[in-house]
Amino acid sequence: MAADVYERARPSYPAAALDWLLPAGARRVLDLGAGTGKLTRLLAARGLDVVAVEPTEGMRREFSRVLPDVQVLDGTAEDVPLPDASVDAVLVAQAWHWVDPAVAAPEVGRVLRPGGTLGLLWNVRDASVDWVAELDRTLPRAGEEQLRSLAPVVGGPFGPVERFDVPWSQEVTVAELLDYTSSRSWVITLPPDERRAVLDDVRALAEARLADAGSLVVPYITRCSRTRLR
Repeated sequence: MAADVYERARPSYPAAALDWLLPAGARRVLDLGAGTGKLTRLLAARGLDVVAVEPTEGMRREFSRVLPDVQVLDGTAEDVPLPDASVDAVLVAQAWHWVDPAVAAPEVGRVLRPGGTLGLLWNVRDASVDWVAELDRTLPRAGEEQLRSLAPVVGGPFGPVERFDVPWSQEVTVAELLDYTSSRSWVITLPPDERRAVLDDVRALAEARLADAGSLVVPYITRCSRTRLR
């Protein structure tokens, strides 16, 4: 995946999601699977002491370009390069579906302080809106964008997982919607002719929607899950 397209295309996250995910009094926070720092910058803006971990070199380079003052380390959820009991919270945005929870959950528990919180969040399009439902019907594998966000598996040493949804929306251009579609992993792996066909279909739908509504507003639901270290 081209990290600059990811940085340009992917949406941010609503403040209400972070309000719910972050435990009271948290000071040092790990953004795990940080990508290009979409979530990290929101955490840093709250005055938190943030460290980021990201396994992909290209993403780390883009992260350091946009957030030169935040430390980003090479690592994974299964092998976190931090000391024991060193953070108050671990947040994972758009990434927990990539991990092996049986290995990652104990490893995240290791770096959390007693009673610390693991917070998971995903942005998914709100298909209850007619044009987004039509977009999903246009995309051959749109269901994959749910990313196991409805009931993420964590397991020990954590307690029960709580859920909280935050609806919000973002006005975008046709080009931004195409970049967003292009940044999806399943689109990237399509053969070139199939990828062009998908993007052509998205462009046609977006331009029709823009002509009808005067603006292109993508409604999202940020699905949040949190659990505390036992």
